[in-house]
Amino acid sequence: MRELAIELGVNPNTVAAAYRTLRDRGVIETAGRRGSRVRERPASAPRESIRVEVPDGGLDISTGNPDPALLPPLGDAFAVATECAARVPVLYGTPDIDPWFAALARAALHADGLPEGPLAVASGSLDAIERVLSSHLRPGDSVAVEDPGWGSLLDLVPALGLRPLPVAVDDEGPVPAELERALGEGARAAVVTGRAQNPTGAAITAQRARELREVLSGHPDVLTIEDDHGHGIVNLPLRPVVGATRLWVLVRSTAKAYGPDLRLAMLTGDPLTVDRVRGRQRLGPGWVSHLIQRAVAHLWESEVLDAVAVAESYGQRRDALMRALSERGIASHGCSGMNVWVPTPDETGPVTRLLRAGWAVAPGARFRLASPPGLRLTVSPLVMDDIPKLAADVAAALRPGEARRYD
Repeated sequence: MRELAIELGVNPNTVAAAYRTLRDRGVIETAGRRGSRVRERPASAPRESIRVEVPDGGLDISTGNPDPALLPPLGDAFAVATECAARVPVLYGTPDIDPWFAALARAALHADGLPEGPLAVASGSLDAIERVLSSHLRPGDSVAVEDPGWGSLLDLVPALGLRPLPVAVDDEGPVPAELERALGEGARAAVVTGRAQNPTGAAITAQRARELREVLSGHPDVLTIEDDHGHGIVNLPLRPVVGATRLWVLVRSTAKAYGPDLRLAMLTGDPLTVDRVRGRQRLGPGWVSHLIQRAVAHLWESEVLDAVAVAESYGQRRDALMRALSERGIASHGCSGMNVWVPTPDETGPVTRLLRAGWAVAPGARFRLASPPGLRLTVSPLVMDDIPKLAADVAAALRPGEARRYD
């Protein structure tokens, strides 16, 4: 900065302000004494733009959407919510969280062994995570994120002017030594996924949760965020890692189990963080519609969603695909949820060859920072009869020249 100030003939404070503006707008990222670097891609370019067009007659298994056939009907839930609104209209000054929704949310959190904490409601997981990160971090701060990980989160972090630090993931969740490294490099926050990790399907085991909590306890001022978007579609218990640090939040979304358009996620955490989130929310949207909160409360209370059956449906398709790939010598990952991650030395070639075979798959570049290439296959659009052909086509795409086997 001093050299540039001399070269340009301006005050060093002017150069520092220019660097700060570039960082805040996501054009550059700073790494302390290692200097500043222009980002590989602007913070405004979403990873979702890295997609492929579905061929005519092909099947799109790239989106990560739930199976519409497994989503419960919403008509009765919104009818009940509307009746409640007719009896007691929600007006300015009404508490932001509906008591019925809050009571059911607290009971579910208690059953999962979460620490006691206040509640907040946001418009989906990403909205909740953005509000939580913004409540404590400033542009230039670092955030430990899973790699490969949720593409939208990997977009959000630089869009907030923050610097992502990749943490490798295996089938049991974030690798403790990798999390320790990221925290040692100065990460002020860590975002982890409890189960149905996107894109690998990883699920944190009891042993891994203990190891991660031990790592986090050595950094008590780190903000820990746990994403439980898999609630309602996974038959594995939640093994919480939050609570090992002074600042923590668990986010639970309704998108995968009840439908993305509900746009609702509840969060609980330490009092300071939740109070900051709710306080800032009051100055923006104010609250998440009580119609939606009550509709979700009705869905929870009436148990219209058979979570066991939903988890089994995704699990059968996921496990069948992984078995079929293994029989053809292809390694894959997918302990939980609706996605299968297939490591590959290259992404462009296999994606192109699979398009020719009638499959639109998600390139791993949408989910990666420093981790090796891969492909994400979402099983929710599949029926069991699709799986042998898909596995054979994936094997042929990864090893071009070999004959396809559909058995």
